[in-house]
Amino acid sequence: MISQFFVLSQRGDNIVFRDYRGEVPKGSAEIFFRKVKFWKEGDEAEEAPPVFNVDGVNYIHAKVAGLMFVATTRLNVSPSLFLELLQRIARVIKDYLGVLNEDSLRKNFVLVYELLDEVIDFGYPQNTSTEVLKSYIFNEPIVVDSSRMPPLNPAAMFMQGAKRMPGTAVTKSVVANEPGGRKREEIFVDIIEKISVTFSSSGYILTSEVDGTIQMKSYLSGNPDIRLALNEDLSIGRNGGSSMYGSRSSTGGGTVILDDCNFHESVHLDTFDLDRTLTLVPPDGEFSVMNYRMTQEFKPPFRINALIEEAGQLKAEVIIKIRADFLPSVTANTITIQMPVPKYTTRVSFELEAGAVGQATDFKETNKRLEWCLNKIVGGSEHTLRAKLTFPQESHGNLTKEAGPVSMNFTIPMYNASRLQVRYLQIAKKSKTYNPYRWVRYVTQANSYVARL
Repeated sequence: MISQFFVLSQRGDNIVFRDYRGEVPKGSAEIFFRKVKFWKEGDEAEEAPPVFNVDGVNYIHAKVAGLMFVATTRLNVSPSLFLELLQRIARVIKDYLGVLNEDSLRKNFVLVYELLDEVIDFGYPQNTSTEVLKSYIFNEPIVVDSSRMPPLNPAAMFMQGAKRMPGTAVTKSVVANEPGGRKREEIFVDIIEKISVTFSSSGYILTSEVDGTIQMKSYLSGNPDIRLALNEDLSIGRNGGSSMYGSRSSTGGGTVILDDCNFHESVHLDTFDLDRTLTLVPPDGEFSVMNYRMTQEFKPPFRINALIEEAGQLKAEVIIKIRADFLPSVTANTITIQMPVPKYTTRVSFELEAGAVGQATDFKETNKRLEWCLNKIVGGSEHTLRAKLTFPQESHGNLTKEAGPVSMNFTIPMYNASRLQVRYLQIAKKSKTYNPYRWVRYVTQANSYVARL
């Protein structure tokens, strides 16, 4: 199974290293980092794949929170098993440390090694359950102040009414108490959706898909029963109803049709078919209550229109227009638009719209790609970028075939494309005064958002 496990920083520093079987040379971490940093295999590959082989050693790695979690082995193992194991190890470490970054790993290396010794024994995975590991872990975490660090996920940006989610909510350790020895009773439910959309050159939707998950993190003492109610008219299966494209806004009701879904082992589905209610006793740590997939048509949050045309001899003009098709009360952030240009492009000049604020443009000359970054986009707004390309003396062919497609990355808090909603979150009461905090949050991210020229 696993010969070595190690965690590297973005600079290649070895933060955690454990050799379980002695089958792989000690310099494997340096070999791995050099291979990843200077990866060149084919013209299209820009970064190393999650699994590759060097001199008979298989390197499997996952990037989590700016860190590289790596496992090595000489055996022909299942890559998906190893990748899932690396993600679970990262999740367990985050549950215990509260914050997963280089600083927290260095300050809590004793606790991290204690966790690794329980999770993996002589290269064989044993247990990745945060709740079960509590019986075997005795070191207390050293709490790292997360207020000075940028958030590692969209959770810190969420708003609910006029109340901002507490900044340290998802960065607390499951074993550490609040100052004063008391534990704040609260539970977090995150509906996270990653959407994939492909637009044709004329703006029509060619493919659309939503991959979603309901994540839960509980800080409730005593593990009380929880009832999580979803849309009453939720339908599972492709034959669940007709297309719902354009029928309602993403914040309204309406039939939600999922292709398929699966649930965590702690979820009881006794009443799910009757009233779409999930009953569970949440384990410690962060876990996925439900994973789901939807390929029915839905209203995409952004419309992309892109055009490239000749603008005189040895010149061309690119026009990219982005329109936000969601309510003005919703704001998308960290938006990045990229578009490959012809390989023989020598210079690019940009022209933003008048009064543009919080926007930046760049021409990546090494991979011939133009980049447009926006800090935020308010629902209902439109933004346009014009770029003038300059070519050398040699002739060029069909611009439309040699440029594009346009790809987009974004994060939209408090918005979900599938319209899956949590109707209520009910917690079994221990007493009349027991009223823990409940936080339900939504976020939509781009998985593959592409427009062809």
